[in-house]
Amino acid sequence: MQDYLRVADEVAAEITAGRLRPGDPLPPQREFARQRTIANSTAARVYKELIRRGLTVGEVGRGTFVRAAVPLPTPALTEPTGTRIDLELNYPVVREQADLLARGIGPLLRPDVLESSLRPVGAAGTPPARSRVADLLARGDWRPAPARVLFAGNGRQAIAGAMATLAPPGTRIGVEKLTYPVVKAIASRLGITLVPLAVDEAGLVPEAVESATRKAPLNAIYLQPTLHNPLSLTMPMERRAELAEVLERLDIHAIEDAIWSFLSTDLPPLAALAPERTILVDSLSKRLAPGLTLGFAVVPEALVSNVATALRSGGWTAMHFALDAAVRWLSDGVVQKVTLAKQREAAVRQEIVARHLGEFAVHSAPCSYYCWWELPRPWRADTFVAAAARQGIAVTPAAAFVVGQYRAPNAIRLGLASPPADALSRALATLADLARSTPDDLIAE
Repeated sequence: MQDYLRVADEVAAEITAGRLRPGDPLPPQREFARQRTIANSTAARVYKELIRRGLTVGEVGRGTFVRAAVPLPTPALTEPTGTRIDLELNYPVVREQADLLARGIGPLLRPDVLESSLRPVGAAGTPPARSRVADLLARGDWRPAPARVLFAGNGRQAIAGAMATLAPPGTRIGVEKLTYPVVKAIASRLGITLVPLAVDEAGLVPEAVESATRKAPLNAIYLQPTLHNPLSLTMPMERRAELAEVLERLDIHAIEDAIWSFLSTDLPPLAALAPERTILVDSLSKRLAPGLTLGFAVVPEALVSNVATALRSGGWTAMHFALDAAVRWLSDGVVQKVTLAKQREAAVRQEIVARHLGEFAVHSAPCSYYCWWELPRPWRADTFVAAAARQGIAVTPAAAFVVGQYRAPNAIRLGLASPPADALSRALATLADLARSTPDDLIAE
């Protein structure tokens, strides 16, 4: 074996064993040559070979660094398979986001800056963070007052803080009859009963809120007016205004989940129409990335102190480092660039859905990263989910979104964001073929 290949194998083994970790720098080539007792020209060939294998990356003016692990290849959708295509988890990723985020976060790693970013911070965050998030959430003539912005570690924690503030244990919160599954788990932990409310093609039905309140008091409602998950419905302006009037008349609050609203910014949030009745919850997890995220809530003035207390007592406040990173990403245009890229990518993925599932009863929106599929007979959702799993594809049955005793529709939700576009296309083609068959066909095989 040639010397440069032998040495490259040695370095590769150190990376695999974890002795060299992602981000670790390799020494300059001359120093590397002295350490390994090889010629400088051989060291140069070693470095080229490591880059060719995808194990390192060279940065002009900075040196050579160990690269993060290369993603596993997507499955070929043959049976059986040891890997799977995940259409359950739903985190959009675009090619340019890692580079943009890395450039934005680099200055925070200087020791003098990092020292400040590692100090504790409260639910109110920092003045720059409050101002930048207020700008981020602004729609049309509406911009929340920065003093009303509070911060959590992520969107789920912001929802938990809002629910804990508005509904003590043993009380009730109304939700759309199909709702975000995490909300069900949060309510269960907090001892809150969720009451399913009717939904039509315009979203939550205001009369359903009034009807539920007549039966027993509701402490609040939780809803997703923009790109409802899983139905992709967006509540029109007239319905928002009607709901705002109902909230005021019934003297109850709403928790407005705006996590996906960055994909559709045409309408003002419910919080703009009922600012003293609405806690708007959002985060950076979908806009940017789930690994380093930040949740925030725009809170009515009268509730700021109570929500801040709930976030502190729940251990749900944000990390200072995440706040400072978000301020940089918001200030230098990174969030806007990544958001625009994800909006474009959502349209691409909807085109893939239309190509493969156009003949079926699939409901979505042109800017949505998920769709709702009413399965053809004789398929049942549980049987289809199991059959899809045998093909290496994970999908979510309607039952995961159902609240209370409401009967689960014969449907599934497809998350379109997580797999690469080519893997998504293969998965949907496989699911379409599956839907054209019957459960009996699988038994026959």
